[in-house]
Amino acid sequence: MRIIFMGTPEFAVPSLEILADNGYEVVAVVTATDKLGGRGGKQVLESAVKKAALARNIQVLQPKNLKAPEFVQALEGLKPDLQVVVAFRMLPEVVWAMPRIGTFNLHGSLLPKYRGAAPINWAVIAGEKETGVTTFFLQQEIDTGDVILQRKLSIDENETAGEVHDRLMELGAKAVLETVQLIESGAYSLQPQNTSLVTKAPKLFHETCEINFAQATAQVHNFIRGLSPYPAAWTTVQGKELKILRTLKVDSPPQHTPGTLVADHKKSIRFATLDGYIEVLELQLEGRKRMDVVAFLNGRHLEL
Repeated sequence: MRIIFMGTPEFAVPSLEILADNGYEVVAVVTATDKLGGRGGKQVLESAVKKAALARNIQVLQPKNLKAPEFVQALEGLKPDLQVVVAFRMLPEVVWAMPRIGTFNLHGSLLPKYRGAAPINWAVIAGEKETGVTTFFLQQEIDTGDVILQRKLSIDENETAGEVHDRLMELGAKAVLETVQLIESGAYSLQPQNTSLVTKAPKLFHETCEINFAQATAQVHNFIRGLSPYPAAWTTVQGKELKILRTLKVDSPPQHTPGTLVADHKKSIRFATLDGYIEVLELQLEGRKRMDVVAFLNGRHLEL
């Protein structure tokens, strides 16, 4: 079975590697174009998937335009039986409908919950106790195709989106391999998504990551960990943006108005919430590195 793999970030790498390491014929990888960055903005930055493909001598395609005739012709020339998509762009029908078997996608949620660009973040923000991965055949509307399989994992109440991401990355790779094996054997059935259960996970923007302390402690805590480590929840202290990356809920009656910063100048920073306090464990002040709260206070980065 001839497979074309499409993906860009680190999240997609284990899925590519597990297919190659299990002897599947990955005839090409499609990934994002190289970018310039690093010091002086002159360093060529390759995607994580491109690096993984080159390490295995797999052909790499990096189209700017997925509808470009030369790209479509290149795909056709590879005669794919199946395309596997993990953390890539939205595909035009001329691409996803091309392979003999079809194109399936790995999504970082239990669809139809959390359709969209940031499923892991929004699941944690919502305080979900469980999430998982879904493989499904692509259709015209994003994240709407028939489900092939799902695999679940639990979310700890203090776990960050970054930590969930890393566990889903490994679970997702296993799901991709299992899906390809099922397709190869023909021993699978498709399950339409229940549209009554749809929730959205839209792209995150800086302005939507500002913390609202006039909410319950649990909501604030989930919001912060759901945005950690990236793009990071933030507030403003003394005119400077302060990113808060890890917190604990404090079971204590509030004695301050929501948003009030309470510090002991040695090892504790708390913010008042609607019904209690949130204890800050890790943070990053504008222009500074990420650090734990004790190092932050010892450095006296703010006059608290």
